[in-house]
Amino acid sequence: MDEVRPNSGAQAHGLVPLFPPGLQAIYGECRRLYPDQANPLQVTAIVKYWLGGPDPLDYISMYRSTGCPAQDIQEHWHYVSFGLSDLYGDNRVHEFTGADGPSGFGFELTFRLKREIGETAPPTWPAELMQGLARYVFQSENTFCSGDHVSWHSPLDNSESRIQHMLLTEDPQMQPVQTPFGTVSFLQIVGVCTEELQAAQQWNGQGILELMRGVKVAGGPWLITDMRRGETIFDIDPHLQQERVDQGIETEGSNLSGVSAKCVWDDLSRPPEDEEDSRSICIGSQPRRLSDKDTEQIRETLRKGLEFNSKAALPPINSQRQSHERPQSRKDSLESESSAAIVPHELVRTRQLESVHLKFNQESGTLLPLCLRGRLLHGRHFTYKSINGDTAITFVSTGVEGAFATEEHPYAAHGPWLQILLTEEFVEQMLGDLQELNTREETKLPKEYSWPEKKLKISVLPDSVFDNPLQ
Repeated sequence: MDEVRPNSGAQAHGLVPLFPPGLQAIYGECRRLYPDQANPLQVTAIVKYWLGGPDPLDYISMYRSTGCPAQDIQEHWHYVSFGLSDLYGDNRVHEFTGADGPSGFGFELTFRLKREIGETAPPTWPAELMQGLARYVFQSENTFCSGDHVSWHSPLDNSESRIQHMLLTEDPQMQPVQTPFGTVSFLQIVGVCTEELQAAQQWNGQGILELMRGVKVAGGPWLITDMRRGETIFDIDPHLQQERVDQGIETEGSNLSGVSAKCVWDDLSRPPEDEEDSRSICIGSQPRRLSDKDTEQIRETLRKGLEFNSKAALPPINSQRQSHERPQSRKDSLESESSAAIVPHELVRTRQLESVHLKFNQESGTLLPLCLRGRLLHGRHFTYKSINGDTAITFVSTGVEGAFATEEHPYAAHGPWLQILLTEEFVEQMLGDLQELNTREETKLPKEYSWPEKKLKISVLPDSVFDNPLQ
């Protein structure tokens, strides 16, 4: 990538106008906010994505915002992406589906970065950050929505900063635009500390964003990221954790319905040599792929937790992501990459298991208390979807309809998808036994937890076990 100043518009392509309509619509919204910056500094992909380049975003414009002194909003740099939506309408990047639905993926990314004293030009590292997120969207075809969190596990600017993860929210100034190729909304990236990410996972992203809006140094009303921020919102106001987050989890539960994870499960009630229908998802074995129907059900299960319904249910399920209907060619969040059915759905029978062994890496294991306290105690469900294959583990409460695990047979599997039904009494017992997983300190691994009377065993293992399954 290289820095350039835009001239009269995007480069022509075939018979497409010099200034493509999709690009023009987004520029128009930017000009509304910055009428005196018609020619902003811009980062552009040297080789466009549609010509084989690695960067999906054609441009990232960088504006200097004066903030809003009346609201005590500080001066900052404002970054806007061009390329997640359909800029051209000629199918070079996005399939053109008409003006009534979303344009491309239906959104562009923005980012607000505090301007340091004496800084005369915007740092360009946010452009690469935005390209990284765009690459994820293009490669996975998973889209973002307001309240989503992104576990980055590294300072966003590659410094020593505590800001190592992201939340997403609606940009406070940019309004959705209608283009000839569909609608485009603007999702703002907000840099957060690890503790704030964990709170968002345990409660919900929107709740944490609202708390951050009330703390000037953490972002204020426009959620401006300060990479030099050394304190979390909980350091600044210790009461927020107990009075807002913990109380929110207790009264509302968690909005997080599932995660991509390093996990596997073993059927301890069947001999390992029975390759046809048992232990097919053990580490080191060839996993059976999910049928299309099971993939769809798991996918919808993961999305279900985004809604607060009085009665939780497995499919048919509607997502809270109601901003638009996506083209059928797009995949929703956390859909398995290997969704093609090898074994027809009707030929894969549901099996009741007597005893199971669950295995998680540390990051996944620390979410078990959240799964139990924030989801199952509120009559909901929680799914771990393996990043290494089609394995999935769904915990369900007795109030969840449509599950194939029952109180009589609490462990049930359909191919590589395991469901575990836990009663409220057992959930409370497990929370007590798993209490050490609530700590943010590194736990010495491996850790094993066993409930012989329930024929359930859980192991928390090092990442290396999952990264090198044959060792």
